[in-house]
Amino acid sequence: MSSRDAAPRRAALLTLGCARNEVDSEELAGRLAGSGWELAEADEADVIVVNTCGFVEQAKKDSIDTLLSASDVAKGRGAKVVAVGCMAERYGKELADSLPEADAVLGFDAYPDLAERLGDVVAGHTPTPHVPVDRRTLLPISPVQRPEASVDVAIPGHAWVPDIARRRLSTGPVASLKLASGCDRRCAFCAIPSFRGSFVSRHPDEVLAEAAWLARDGVRELVLVSENSTSYGKDLPGGTRALVDLLPRLAAIPGIERVRVSYLQPAETRPDLLQVVAATEGVAPYFDLSFQHASNPVLRRMRRFGSRTDFLDLCARIRAVAPEAGIRSNVIVGFPGETEEDLAELEAFLTGARLDAVGVFGYSDEEGTEAAGYDGKVDPAEVAARVERISALVDELMTQRAEERIGTEVVVLVETAESETEDATGRAAHQAPEVDGECVFVSGELDGEPLEVGAFVRAEVVDSEGADLVVEAREVVVPAAAGLVTVGTAG
Repeated sequence: MSSRDAAPRRAALLTLGCARNEVDSEELAGRLAGSGWELAEADEADVIVVNTCGFVEQAKKDSIDTLLSASDVAKGRGAKVVAVGCMAERYGKELADSLPEADAVLGFDAYPDLAERLGDVVAGHTPTPHVPVDRRTLLPISPVQRPEASVDVAIPGHAWVPDIARRRLSTGPVASLKLASGCDRRCAFCAIPSFRGSFVSRHPDEVLAEAAWLARDGVRELVLVSENSTSYGKDLPGGTRALVDLLPRLAAIPGIERVRVSYLQPAETRPDLLQVVAATEGVAPYFDLSFQHASNPVLRRMRRFGSRTDFLDLCARIRAVAPEAGIRSNVIVGFPGETEEDLAELEAFLTGARLDAVGVFGYSDEEGTEAAGYDGKVDPAEVAARVERISALVDELMTQRAEERIGTEVVVLVETAESETEDATGRAAHQAPEVDGECVFVSGELDGEPLEVGAFVRAEVVDSEGADLVVEAREVVVPAAAGLVTVGTAG
């Protein structure tokens, strides 16, 4: 056996972008570990794999900066840098030509044999850069014909096999779980379908099996992710009722105490789905609704549906079933043709909706999208001014919404607990990881015992700081799982 064969190769994984990308990285980690690779920190790795994001301009810049930083770490050690992920898939050879610091640019089709590809790179071979294609062309137009055809198409995050095709890169009590990949919508501002492909659901049995595997690894909360969760099942025999049937089954898995659904389309949020999310024990009454705007003319130009009246009605129907439900959204301002009247309509919606969290984004052209060719472009300086204006309103409204929760009780999943400082933080049912604020405990102890990561604690909201809640622990509802520690990332 050669010395090269005797010493396992080491790979570091750096992930940018959304929770879907994080799941993809854990699939890649599983593939590498199952092929004899060791996962390591960047400064100890033979190859640094950067899972890039290609969604908007800032995300692309962050990806480039991370690739350059990885190259700096690799210099002098003979280590290699490889770009994968959405930006690599979207730009391929163009990215490789403009960024010689990356030793390889690999698309999604390279994922099944990534270990072999990285081995070639470490051995000094330069693979041919990925050549992008519109991934919507890889599967049939009809959703019901996709399950069989998708067997021959690489779909990141869909290849789970116990202990092989996913390796957790964190040890915390929360994990994302993919419901589906791709999107069939044609929003005028979004390029995601072109590089993520058509919508493909994962089979419920596979989702349930992976959820049970995560539970055995100490996960207490599952965050279901996809590009459009309300479309789940459209390509399966049960149709779009599949999510309604799946959620109670996920919530019943031993060890799973909370299931959260992300990425819901307002126009597709049917009454049966609203009811099961709002009223099923173990499912967080949480609605991550992609409103994007509230002016009917702007929404139509975006190739979306709805209006201020429609969206306010949806919020009212949610709160009629679950008054304390969490509702969050993202909005885009400065879209081509947006007028002062349109902006005022958005402000009226936000004021009336009382959302718990809102992300505000300024429009910018994305190549390959319909909106990039629109007339009526808003001057970038005016877009920035509108972002500032709506962000200020949103900050005020989010603060007011948090203040409304003072005096109520919430059940908090403890995610960090520092015994030395007696500090602890976590999230209530209306707060998703990283985007919706958090709960900060007045004390990290209850009855003289420290709060533990992974425990669910009933707490009273005694104050608020912006979107964050300040809480006092009252009772441990569900004890922590044995051996759980605070979140850490490999690579």
